[in-house]
Amino acid sequence: MKAIKFLASALLAVASVFTFGSCDDDDTYVWYYPSLPNAMVTVKPIDGAGFYMQLDDSTTLYPVNMSVSPYGDKEVRALVNYREVESVMDSYTKSVAINWIDSILTKPAVAYPADGDTSEYGDDPIEIVRDWVNIAEDGYLTLRFRTRWGGNGVAHYVNLLTGVNPDDPYEVEFKHNAYGDVNGATGDALVAFRLSGLPDTGGKTVKLTLRYKSYSGEKTVEFDYCSRKATAGGNDVERAAYSSRVR
Repeated sequence: MKAIKFLASALLAVASVFTFGSCDDDDTYVWYYPSLPNAMVTVKPIDGAGFYMQLDDSTTLYPVNMSVSPYGDKEVRALVNYREVESVMDSYTKSVAINWIDSILTKPAVAYPADGDTSEYGDDPIEIVRDWVNIAEDGYLTLRFRTRWGGNGVAHYVNLLTGVNPDDPYEVEFKHNAYGDVNGATGDALVAFRLSGLPDTGGKTVKLTLRYKSYSGEKTVEFDYCSRKATAGGNDVERAAYSSRVR
């Protein structure tokens, strides 16, 4: 899913049934999309043979109506609207026809700096919005967050830091650098962070704790997390996508 354009088209898909207010009570913003997404997936390229989609930790989707990934050899998280069709590939859980698909900002988590200097990652507040897209699966933490956007084209910088708690390797921190763009309307964006730097959970499900600075102070959210499992096809490597307003 691609974040922001003032909100990225992928976010528009999620936001099509929502109305979001700006900082002024009499101003509201409504975004529409032709049809709602019915899944969040990982788009996984297959060397020389198209791509498939990972629906959750164990379910794979083979697209019958697209032979080439719209994202080339990049592995990205994406919103998709699809319908199931008769199976044509036994090595995948389901065969599907894609109605539309849109990637979001997808990037690796980063290790906490050895010198403790996190200034480049910023300290600007965000809110985590309650939404079905907030999930830790297939080796990613995907989040919908809300902050202020000045409408001046400044690209906000978002990151997920690992190694923030020596006593808990599964505690991570969301960091946001707005580069001074902090006084505009409120709006939402989507981002997925690859968690390949975390210790392998060995097939077990553990609690992943997300720390972040909100507009009302420090907060935490817990997710169920299990390390990425090997599945049919594709390259299990880190890829990246980009967005015009979030990086």
